[in-house]
Amino acid sequence: MLIFFAVLGGFILDAIFGDPLWLPHPVVYMGKAISFLDRTLRKILPKTPRGERIGGAITAFILPVGTFLLSGAVCFFFYKIHWVFGLLIQMFWCAQSLAAKGLVQESCNVYKELKKNDLPAARKAVSRIVGRDTDALSMEGVTKAAVETVAENAGDGVIAPLLCMLIGGAPLALTYKAINTMD
Repeated sequence: MLIFFAVLGGFILDAIFGDPLWLPHPVVYMGKAISFLDRTLRKILPKTPRGERIGGAITAFILPVGTFLLSGAVCFFFYKIHWVFGLLIQMFWCAQSLAAKGLVQESCNVYKELKKNDLPAARKAVSRIVGRDTDALSMEGVTKAAVETVAENAGDGVIAPLLCMLIGGAPLALTYKAINTMD
């Protein structure tokens, strides 16, 4: 039952605050861990295709398992102090696992520029949410890029993390984020 309240609280926190720029985000640390593992394993392992596969397999094991164990231990520690503290840390991490508010904000920015028929501003707005070059996109291209990105990120940033939260709370949601970050 506490997981349900952690998920609900996390969803509400994300809806209100999103991802404030001043607040460190777990995905940033996951990225740093990936870079550290990559640098370290490249020094240790042979510089062959087999060595690279082994390094990739080690990273693919360490990051998600480490994320789950670390976040699970922190949640357990806070629950041991008091169940309210455990609930609060789970709510906080559930909120950080979601990207609903940011996705809505950024896609609305694209929509506003498209509605004004301001193609350069629409291209700039869509460039904030897509990984491709947007300089040559037409209005239709900007629209398609925004819709594709919203659909993909709704799955990656909202639906999948929510499902993981409902199954295993914040630790499983953060583990999902770790796996998704490696992608």
